[in-house]
Amino acid sequence: MSALEKHLHLGRLQSRPPMPGGGVQSGSKMRMGPGRKRDFSPVPWSQYFETMDDVVVETETGKDTFRIYRSGSEGPVLLLLHGGGHSGLSWAVFTSAIASRVRCRIVALDLRGHGETKVRNTEDLSAGTMAKDVGNVMEALYGDLPPPIMLIGHSMGGAIAVHTAAANLLPSLLGLCMIDVVEGTAMDALNSMQNFLRSRPKTFTSLENAIEWSVKSGQIRNLESARVSMAGQVKQCEEVASPEGCKTIIEGVIEEEEEEEEEGGQSINKRKKEDDTETKKERPYTWRIELAKTEKYWEGWFRGLSNLFLSCPIPKQLLLAGVDRLDKDLTIGQMQGKFQMQVLPQCGHAVHEDAPDKVAEAVATFLIRNKFTEPVGGFQCVFPAC
Repeated sequence: MSALEKHLHLGRLQSRPPMPGGGVQSGSKMRMGPGRKRDFSPVPWSQYFETMDDVVVETETGKDTFRIYRSGSEGPVLLLLHGGGHSGLSWAVFTSAIASRVRCRIVALDLRGHGETKVRNTEDLSAGTMAKDVGNVMEALYGDLPPPIMLIGHSMGGAIAVHTAAANLLPSLLGLCMIDVVEGTAMDALNSMQNFLRSRPKTFTSLENAIEWSVKSGQIRNLESARVSMAGQVKQCEEVASPEGCKTIIEGVIEEEEEEEEEGGQSINKRKKEDDTETKKERPYTWRIELAKTEKYWEGWFRGLSNLFLSCPIPKQLLLAGVDRLDKDLTIGQMQGKFQMQVLPQCGHAVHEDAPDKVAEAVATFLIRNKFTEPVGGFQCVFPAC
């Protein structure tokens, strides 16, 4: 496995190699190509979720507010935990896909330090603290009589899901699903993760530019998902950044258009100047969370994860983008039938964003097989061989 693929298990990049010239790095050029006219405009959350709420949780230090997105009114609750740097919006397209297959309710949570969640201590991203957050939010929502819950987590969120389940913080937990997170590969990736984070652009001139970068860099391969989920990864800067800060996307997108369309004569130069003027008037966008500062918690998220997952006494599912991600403990556990595993090829690391229909079908089949819910819309299960 390449060093780049080992980066995948903190929830930030796909298995697609860098573009020629270092396509994911600051100041690099991203070719528009035949897809130059694709729509990179953002899409609101309301096209996928029914409601958006802020859940207030009382803690020892005061009140914390957690952003959640919900859909559905009956059936088990699918509690969705996103990967590092992402937000509950990463589950938007998946939510529509799963709701069309089985009867369920959706709760997609912005974890501590991510998205629109506001907590007093944003620095504590330990597995134990975030697991307690998950339990506290569900208790605030449903009190002492919570409905049946299926816990689904991607990458970092998958690790937090396992810690939550193992600590018995959700008494009505029915099942557990991890998406593309394996202890062995994740631990191997930690030493080189900082280099990857430094390779990302620090700012974007607009939300549209951020969406475009996410698709062209391979972070999110599904444009539909990127248009709704990137708003949860980036935020508008409070002050206009220095010209050097914005240079990343200006060079990466606008100048490349000039190279490809220079046959159009002076019109392209005029449009470029107009774009530059508009850019100067707008505040740029930057990442909502500085993932590099969370390094001290990385090992705690993943160390011992495989055995912790196997020890949870509930039906379990593991969805992977590639079989090469399976480590020794999980390989043995899978051979012993301790969990259901399914490989979804031709996906990047953000499997649920890249192939929401495939993930929805796998999760729906798992739910029906274990008699957790019933199909809707004529959905028929095709049980996997493994």
